[in-house]
Amino acid sequence: MSKNNADTNNEVTSETSSIWKNHVSAPNTPDGFTLRTTFPTNSDGVEVMLEKWEAGSEEPIHSHPGDDMTVVIEGKMSIQFFTAGSTGLVPDGDRIFLNKGDTGYIKAGRIHDAKYIGDCKLVYVHDKAFGFTAHN
Repeated sequence: MSKNNADTNNEVTSETSSIWKNHVSAPNTPDGFTLRTTFPTNSDGVEVMLEKWEAGSEEPIHSHPGDDMTVVIEGKMSIQFFTAGSTGLVPDGDRIFLNKGDTGYIKAGRIHDAKYIGDCKLVYVHDKAFGFTAHN
């Protein structure tokens, strides 16, 4: 459906929804990244972020303290997993590509990167409080 038809039918899309507004930059995060978080009221709950990434931006090799799930609403991204070898971090398997409509899950502590091939809109869900640990 074209944007004009969506407007006349009152259909909400990722382009017209207010959900994707009011994003802010977060301290100590890569350029090109903004987020909108939920209000953390449950210590056993999840943290949910609506993320926007610009094409060509990327996250350094890192891990998170909890399991996470990423749903690609728009765009294309890739993830490479790593393991610690005797000479440092080495790729673990082939790079994984996620496209619009795909969902990816990462286990707590799993070392990985993320590259944003196209402008991306993501729904990111992290078990308990979000954390980001860079690995060199």
